[in-house]
Amino acid sequence: LLQEIKMSSISPLEDPPSNSTYRMETGQDLIDLKQCRPQLFPADAWCLEASWEVANKQGGIYTVLRSKALVSVKEMGDRYIMLGPLRPSHVHEVEPIYPNPCTPLARSLAKCREKGWKVMAGRWLVEGNPTVVLFDIGSASFNMDAWKHELYEKTHIGVPHEDLECNDLVVFGFMIAQFVADFQWQTMQYTPCSSQDSCCQPPPSQPLVVAHFHEWMSGVALIMLRLWKVDVATVFTTHATLLGRHLCAGSLDFYNYLKDFNVDVEAGKRKIYHRYCIERASAQLAHVFTTVSDITAEEAEHLIKRKPDVITPNGLNVKRICHEFQNLHQVSKEKIMKFVHGHFHGHINFDLDKTLLLFTAGRYEFGNKGGDVFIEALARLNHYLKACGSDVTVIAFIIFPAKNTSFNVESLKGHAISKSLQETIEELKSKLGRKLYEGCSRGEVPSGDLVFSKNDQMKLKRVILASQRSSWPPITTHNVCEDEKDPVLLALKRCNLLNDPDDRVKVVFHPDFLNSDNPLLGLSYEEFVRGCHLGVFPSYYEPWGYTPAECTIMGIPSVTSNLSGFGCFIEEHVVDPSSYGIYVIDRKFVSVEETVKSLAQNMFDFSQLTRRQRIIMRNRTERLSDLLDWKKLGIYYAQARFQALAKTFPGLVPEYKTVPDYKYPRPGSSFSSVSRRRDQDTFTSSQGEEVDEIETELDELEV
Repeated sequence: LLQEIKMSSISPLEDPPSNSTYRMETGQDLIDLKQCRPQLFPADAWCLEASWEVANKQGGIYTVLRSKALVSVKEMGDRYIMLGPLRPSHVHEVEPIYPNPCTPLARSLAKCREKGWKVMAGRWLVEGNPTVVLFDIGSASFNMDAWKHELYEKTHIGVPHEDLECNDLVVFGFMIAQFVADFQWQTMQYTPCSSQDSCCQPPPSQPLVVAHFHEWMSGVALIMLRLWKVDVATVFTTHATLLGRHLCAGSLDFYNYLKDFNVDVEAGKRKIYHRYCIERASAQLAHVFTTVSDITAEEAEHLIKRKPDVITPNGLNVKRICHEFQNLHQVSKEKIMKFVHGHFHGHINFDLDKTLLLFTAGRYEFGNKGGDVFIEALARLNHYLKACGSDVTVIAFIIFPAKNTSFNVESLKGHAISKSLQETIEELKSKLGRKLYEGCSRGEVPSGDLVFSKNDQMKLKRVILASQRSSWPPITTHNVCEDEKDPVLLALKRCNLLNDPDDRVKVVFHPDFLNSDNPLLGLSYEEFVRGCHLGVFPSYYEPWGYTPAECTIMGIPSVTSNLSGFGCFIEEHVVDPSSYGIYVIDRKFVSVEETVKSLAQNMFDFSQLTRRQRIIMRNRTERLSDLLDWKKLGIYYAQARFQALAKTFPGLVPEYKTVPDYKYPRPGSSFSSVSRRRDQDTFTSSQGEEVDEIETELDELEV
C-alpha cells in the first residue's frame, strides 16, 4: 500500500496521463491516518451509552451499536456500559451477570431494585461482549404521571396520553437518568468488601462519567440529567432528525427549502411537536452534539437549530479475507443464477455468461431510497442496450420488504419445472456416463443411438416442452397486498419494464426479507449481495447508508448519491471514487431528469466493462474497507467523549488530538473511462506499465 501511494507532482485537479498510471499527493494523508491511534480513555472515567436499540433490534442504530461494541470495549474495557430497554429478545442476546457487590454498578443496580424496578445486568452476546443494563419499563410505569408532570413543569414539554410510545420513552428516560445519577454518586463512594481485590480500590477524588445518548428516544434522560445538574458529561447523537424523516416522507422538495421551513408549524402539522421538542432540547442541552454525516449536520443545523460539534461516521467490523471475496462472489452468483433459471424459464433467450445482476435494497421508503429514480434509469438503460445492439442482459432485483400474502404461483411453478429439468438431465448424464464406460471397457466406441436411446430422447423432449410457456415471466416473486397501489409495481408498469423477452433489462421485485430458508432464492442477504455485480442506492434521504457500505467491504461496486451520508463521506475521503467502483451521482445540484440520465449512463458504462475489468474493479472496491472499519471511525466517537469531558471537567482531561484530514489516493493503475472505450474487449495502453499492473492484480486473484 505504501508503494502505491508514492507522491508525485500531479495535482488532484489535473487530468491523468494518457496511460492512466499515476500517483497522487495524498500518500502522506493515508500514512498519517494509518498511524493515528485513539487517545487512551482516562483510567478513572466511565462511559454509559444509552439507546432504545441496545439489544433491541428496531432499525439501523442497532447495527451501529452492535458493530461498534468491539472497539468501545477495547478502548474502555468494563468501564463501558450500555443502557437499554428490557425486551423479550434479550433472552437470545444477553447473558445475565452478577457484578461484585462493592462495584458502583452493583450498588446502582441495588438502588434501582429498592425502588421496585426490574433491572438486569448482562453481557451482550456480540463481538466485544459489552456490559449492558436493561430496564423493564413496565416495572416503573406507576411513576409515569408524576414523571410526565415533572417533565412538563421543568421544560413545558407535554406528552399526550394517547401517544403510547412516547409514554414508554418518558418512563425509560427517567429510569436511565436516575440510574446515571445514582451511578455517578456511587463512583465517589468507598465501601470495601471482604475480598480486598482490585475492585475495592478507593475511588479518585473526581470520578469522570460521560453519558452518551442516541436519538430522541433516549433524550428525556439527557434533559433530566442536565436539569438536575448531575455532574456528568453528556453527548447526544442524532442519526437522522425526526422532522427530516417526516418531511421527506411527504414528498417535499426537502433540501431546496431546508432553510425556509417553519419547524414548529411543520412539526405541529404532523402531530409530532412534543417529540420534536424532546429531540431539539436534547441537542441544545448536550455538552457535545454529534451526527453521522455532513448532510445530516446541515439538516440538524436548520431543523433543530444547533450545528454538530463532531461528525461521527458509522462503521463496520471489517474482516478482510484477501482475495477470497472473489471466490465467494462466484459461488453466490451461481446460486442466484439457479433462481434466474427458474424465474425466467421458457424465456431464457439471453446468454447467462453475459448477464449482470444489479440490486437495490432497504426500507420500503420508495422515494427516500431512490426507488423511483432507479426504475426510471432502468428503463433508459434498457433503451441504451437495445439501441446499441448490446448482447449484455441486466437483471435488476428490487428488495423492499412490503406487505404480501405468499409466494405467487408462477414463481413457485417455474422453480419446480427448473428443478425437474435439472434432475432429468442429471439422471440422463449418469446413465450416459455409465454406458460410455461399459462400451469403452469392451473396447468399443459406442454409437449415438446406443448411448442415447429413443426413450431418453423422449424423456428429455417432454421436460423441455414442459419448461416452455407463452406468458412473460412475473415481475414479482410474491402476491403483494393492494398491488394496484404499490409504488414499485406502478413504476415498473409505467416504465414498461414487464420482462418482455425482447428487453435487455429484466426486473424482479422481491417484497420480503432475504434469508437462507427462502424456497426461491435460498440465500442470506450477505450471500445475495456477494453474488451481485452492482448495488444501486440513489437515495434522496439517507443520513448514512449502510447498504453501500456493506457492498464496499464485500468488494461489490455500488452507486450512491451525494444526498447520502456515505456518498458525502466517500467524496470527502477518496480522490476518485469511480475508479474504486463507487459511483456518487448528483441529486443535490441538478434536476431529477439529469439525475436519471446520469444513473442510466453509469449503469450502461458498467455493463460495458469486460469480465476482467469487473474483477479488477471488485478488487479495488474491497481496498476501501479500511476506511469503513470501526478501528478507524471509532476515533470520532472518542473525540466526542473527550470534548464532553473537557467541557464538564476542565483541566482534568488532556486535550484530544483531532483526527487528521485524509484522502485515499487513486489506484496505481486505472483503466480509462468506459465511455471512451466501450467498444473494446481488451485492454490497450500506449505504454506497457498499465497492462503489467493489471496482469499482476489478476495473477494475485488467480484468474
